[in-house]
Amino acid sequence: MDNTEEIKNTTPSLKYNTQKRRLQLPEYGRNVQKMIDYVKSIPDREERNRQARAVIEVMETVNPQVHLQEDYEHKLWDHMYIISGFDLDVDSPYPAPKPEELSTPPVDIKIRRTPVKIAHYGKNIENIINLIAEKEDGETKDAMIRSIALYMRQQFLIWNKDSVSDETIFNDIVKLSGGRIKIPEGLHLNRISGDQNFSRPGVSGMKSRNMLRQKSNRQKNNRK
Repeated sequence: MDNTEEIKNTTPSLKYNTQKRRLQLPEYGRNVQKMIDYVKSIPDREERNRQARAVIEVMETVNPQVHLQEDYEHKLWDHMYIISGFDLDVDSPYPAPKPEELSTPPVDIKIRRTPVKIAHYGKNIENIINLIAEKEDGETKDAMIRSIALYMRQQFLIWNKDSVSDETIFNDIVKLSGGRIKIPEGLHLNRISGDQNFSRPGVSGMKSRNMLRQKSNRQKNNRK
């Protein structure tokens, strides 16, 4: 027999973790799973209970994060049952969990959703308009109507590049309020200066970065 054959015969066979039995709770590691498997094999009940309590202490040391949970000792015993595959006959201070309790689907919570009336304004503007509609008529309410109208015009121009008239914005306010808001007579919005630019979120930052990159490239080319 050559040396190669001797090495093959004396080298222990190694197994990858992917070839081993799947860990039920990986946070405790494979050694804890082996301990629990051993506890299951102990025929004497008193000794089995003693070893089970010892394993609980090891689990508490291996996974100290469990202390952050309420009633963590109960959690540790539940975890030991889970790791054992719910096949552990010991005298636990807590009732043993059942497999079906852990596979119960979450309760379906129904959320009341109301459709957005005008998409480019979004839900927040609708909520603000509802608050304004509840205010008493007067100068304060008129000032709020003008402020929300200016903001709505800005949002309109972000998503629709065409110009927009004051009348369009005022009609949208009335529509979103369900007719509860009356536009003050003689209300006019400030004219938009020609150098103002409204961009979608993220677009202006991208343009700035592209301009800086182009400037840097020009400087490099000039130095060549």
